[in-house]
Order: sequence, then C-alpha cells, then structure tokens
Amino acid sequence: MTNRQILQAMSGLMAGMFVAILAGTVVANALPRIITDLGASQSSYTWVVTSELLAMTATVPLWGKLSDLYNKKLLLQLSLGMFVVGSLLAGFSQGVELLIFSRVVQGIGAGGLTALAQVVMAAVIPPRRLGRYAGIFGAVFAVGTVAGPLIGGVLVDTSWLGWRWCFFIGVPFALLAIVLLQRTLRLPTVRREVRIDFLGAFLIVAGVCALLIWTSLAGNRFDWLSWQTAALTGGGVVLLVAAVRVESRVPEPVIPLDIFRNRTVTLTTVASLLVGVAMFGGTVFLSQYFQISLGKSPTVAGLMSLPMILGLLVSSTVAGQVISATGRWKAYLVAGAVVMTAGLGLLSTIDSGTGFGLLSLYMAVLGVGVGMLMQNLVLAAQNDVPAAELGAATSVLSFFRSMGGTIGTSVLGAILANRVATEMTRGMEEAGIPADGARAPGGAEGGVPDITALPAPVRAIVEHAYGVATADLFLIATPFALLALVAVVFIKEKPLKTTSGMERLAEEDGGTGARGRDVPEQRPAAGAPEAGGETGREPAAPVG
Repeated sequence: MTNRQILQAMSGLMAGMFVAILAGTVVANALPRIITDLGASQSSYTWVVTSELLAMTATVPLWGKLSDLYNKKLLLQLSLGMFVVGSLLAGFSQGVELLIFSRVVQGIGAGGLTALAQVVMAAVIPPRRLGRYAGIFGAVFAVGTVAGPLIGGVLVDTSWLGWRWCFFIGVPFALLAIVLLQRTLRLPTVRREVRIDFLGAFLIVAGVCALLIWTSLAGNRFDWLSWQTAALTGGGVVLLVAAVRVESRVPEPVIPLDIFRNRTVTLTTVASLLVGVAMFGGTVFLSQYFQISLGKSPTVAGLMSLPMILGLLVSSTVAGQVISATGRWKAYLVAGAVVMTAGLGLLSTIDSGTGFGLLSLYMAVLGVGVGMLMQNLVLAAQNDVPAAELGAATSVLSFFRSMGGTIGTSVLGAILANRVATEMTRGMEEAGIPADGARAPGGAEGGVPDITALPAPVRAIVEHAYGVATADLFLIATPFALLALVAVVFIKEKPLKTTSGMERLAEEDGGTGARGRDVPEQRPAAGAPEAGGETGREPAAPVG
C-alpha cells in the first residue's frame, strides 16, 4: 500500500482514537466542578476516573482475542457505538452513581479502540514503516490531549453550556469515525470455525475487577488490613489462578500463555505495566492541582498542560520518523525511560508556590520521555511475535498498561485523599481554626473543596495541602519509572520486519495454518484488492 492509501485507511481509525482520547481528557478540568455540583467526595472523584480505566482494562484482552477471530472493522464500529451510548448516559447523569456507570460503558468501548487500533495498524503496515505512522498517531494523541482540557475548560466556564457538554461533544466525532471506517478501511474478511473461551474471559475479567476494586476502595471505604481486603484479594487471586488453568487447556485462549515465553513480549509487558502506574497514576491529578492548589480556572488549567503534551507530540513524531528511516529502536526506549524518570522526579519537588516556568519545564521533560517510550514498546513486541498472535500480543501490552494506570490511579488517589486530610487537619490546628472549617462548601465532609468559596486562611491551608500531596504522588511514581528503565535495558534489539501483518500471516500459514490450525478463509471485503493486486509492498510508481 502507498502512503496515501494507508493514510486513507487510517483516517477512521485516527478519528476513533481521537474520540477515545477526548473522552478521557475533556473531563479532566471539569471533574472538580462535576464532583462539587453533584455533592460527591474525593473518593468519587477517583472513581469517575478509575471506573473507565477498570472497564477498559478488564475488556482489552477479550477485544484483542476477538480481533484474531472476527472482522476487525466491525469490532471497531461496535466499540465506537458503545462509546456513544456511554457518552449520552454520562451527559444526562443526575447523580454520581449513573455517571460512574456511564463511564464503565465508555470504558468498554475505549477498551475496544485501545486494543484494535494498534492491531489494525500492525495488520496493514510493516514494522519497518510502522514508526512513521505511530508518530502520526502520537500527534493525534497529542492533539486530542491538548484539545480535551481546553474544550472542557471552555465548556465548564460557559454558563449556557456547562460540564454535561464535555460528554456530548464526543458523540458526533464517534459517529463520524464509524462512517469513515465503513468507507475507508478495507480488510479481508476472516472466517474461522472456533469457539471463544468465554469461561476464561469471565475468570480474567472477574479476577482483575476484584483486585482493581480492592485498590480503589482500600483506604477509603475500609482499611488496607481488613476482612474486605482479604475477601477481594483472595477472591481475585483464586479467580486468576483458575483463569490460568483454563487458558492453559483450551485450544483458543483469550491470552495465550506461551506468548510469555517470548523474552521481548515479557519485558515490554512488564515495562508497560510500570509505565501505566507511573504515568497515569502521577498525571491524572495534575488538573486538580492546577485548579485547587494554584487556584486556576478550568480553561487556564487546560492551557497549563500544553508543555507536557507538546513534549510528547515532538518526541513521538521525531522518534517515529527516525526509527522508520534507520530501523533502530532500542535507544529510544532507553532514552525515553531515562527522561520519563527524570521528569517524574522533578515534578516531585512542586508545591503550591511553584512558578509556571519551572512547572512547564518539568512537564515538558515528562512528555518527551513518554513520547519516546510508550508507543515504541508496542512496536518492539509486534515485531517479535508471529502474525497470528499480533492481536493477543498487542492487547496484552495494552491490558497491562491500562491495569497499571488503574492501579496507580486508585492507590495514589487514596494516598492523595489521606495526605490532603492529614495536611488540612494539621494546618487547621496550627491556625486555630475549628475542624468544621475543613468541610467543602456545598459538599459532604471530606469532599473536593470549592476553592473560590473558602475564607482566605482556610484557602491557603487547602492550597498547601493539595500541593504537598500532589508532589508526594510523583515521588511515589518515580521508582516505578526507574523499574521500567531496568526492564527496557534487557530487551534485545531485533531488525524491524519489512512485511505487513497480513503478508506475514499468509507466509506463516503456508497452506497448513498458523501453528497447525486450519487456514482462515479470507475473502476481500468490498473495495479490497483481489488476489494478485496490491501486496502491501511499495509499488514501482505512485498510485493515484
């Protein structure tokens, strides 16, 4: 396929990814206002973020497996449809309970987009050329991440719109993505007579959910050492052990266990898990820091995140172009892990008095590191697995990165709430202010405070508490990034393949089926090239 054909095929995919990114970022600056308006608590703030991550994490392996068995385009459109339903429910929510449920529906759709976008890219683009398009996706990621907080801030600050439009605004983009995918994405229809391992899928989802719910509630609703902890962790471990037993015996497991015999897959999976903990866990509370500790409006808070996103945009685009040109990729993984660790360490020094210049520098350093590291971990894994396992390998990496992000957000959210409460109590006692002064105006005790409604002495104490607590989160996240660096160092660099996933699958099948399975029946979809047409290699002359 020519570059033009690939870009046309990727247009709907990029629109879908933009929607998924927008969903997570557009509400970032609106969350403090949403939680205050709904009279919810700090733990609810964390749950609104965590519920989407949890649903996305738990369903990514199933989406990935389905992509190896069924029509990838149809699955993408289905995931976008679920995203639309979740967005509408969220926009019409009258209480935090329905809002959290709607975020779960959005998360299931986002799980499909997360797993399938990179699977489709690997199916049509050779790894040697993939870096260039991964850079373009990095640019889409950056634009969505930049536009989201800005759009969300403007919507919240516009009285005749409000925070509900933060959810409605993604609907037309999702519908456009469905139409573009139908018109531009052409993949062979794969028909395989197999049975999906529903028992294994259920055990994986149930076990992961049990552990993630424990990390979300422990420290808020019950103690870390309690019978609830024992029940959730024990139940989660038992379910996952049962899942491993089932997966090892079925012919078509959701997560093929033998994939972890591949050293590259194992190390990139460990690194993805640690990157998720460090990146998501540390940065998800930055908007709250801007608005509460620094006293900025939602719109200004969105603008303040630009340095980190611009760093990510530049580094992912440049690294992708250079990797495609040279075929060398490990140096960018190592450099990205080093720079990301440095960025998190620098951000652990912030407080309520940190100037915007220093904040910009620290965030830009973090963005540069993440841009070089995150997408190229997927490239390294996809380059080193059989084409028949591209979906499984990609979804495994996405699964563990999302799980790391969910665990990081949950645990660090609990640490933030406890640290804020401790700092505020100490500050109130030192200032001689009654304990009632620590309550959030218009909300429940322990809720997220409306900083504009607080008396000056109390406001100063709250700003200091959130500044100290946010810095602690980055300090805790830094060792996880350092461990990711260790994992990356041990990855062995291998030459990037020059054939696409579909070509590799045809070669591996060789008329007998990949790994001894029956050969999939492949019929070109409408508009797809017939046999003897485009082979996926660069043609001698440009195709119009």
